[in-house]
Amino acid sequence: MERDGRPGSAQQPTERPAWTLLSNHGLVLLCIAGEPTIRVRDIAGTVGITERAAQRIVGELITGGYISRRREGRRNVYEVHRNAPVRHPAWGEREVRHLLVMARA
Repeated sequence: MERDGRPGSAQQPTERPAWTLLSNHGLVLLCIAGEPTIRVRDIAGTVGITERAAQRIVGELITGGYISRRREGRRNVYEVHRNAPVRHPAWGEREVRHLLVMARA
């Protein structure tokens, strides 16, 4: 619902807000889901974070059980664990796969 209760009746923002709807962890996960052989450097550029921050987040996603990584030659290949829980009270029992479906919509 918008301000007066009618869909689409709110004013359009005049400038882009400084905040985002998704955390960097979520954005990194979406990058990896979209391109399993993506380089950390490219993740950092896409998300708008430093390469070091991207490395840290990838490590945390691995430790948290959201992705796994294997080497193929000189490249990393990531696998998203689609049955991992989203871990937010508002999402209840939903899994990462539900987030990925929404991201493709």
